[in-house]
Amino acid sequence: MVIAGFGCRAEATAESFREALAATGLSPDRLAVPEDRAALIAGFAQAQGLSVMPVPPEWLSGIDTPTRSGISLAHRGVGSVAEAVALAAAGPGARIIVPRQISSDRMATCAIAQGLES
Repeated sequence: MVIAGFGCRAEATAESFREALAATGLSPDRLAVPEDRAALIAGFAQAQGLSVMPVPPEWLSGIDTPTRSGISLAHRGVGSVAEAVALAAAGPGARIIVPRQISSDRMATCAIAQGLES
């Protein structure tokens, strides 16, 4: 399963999500986002015909990400929110296949993880 994980600011728009996802160059099977941001991405997900997996904060604890952002570390305790939620949603043994990409307005990030399940 290919999961697009998103991190975002409260001001993120559907265009922010679209740009960040487009920058990955892949089409995911599902989207993932921190559970407190699920409402922000719901309309975008519906327009893409994809479901959203809200990721609870406790799932992010201890996830090591290829990208290290000081802001993400300070606010969420992970190096990249997008990479961490993608890995958490893709399940045990998942790996990042596209590291964090940033929308031009800097309101959304997206990373792609590949899970072991098809």
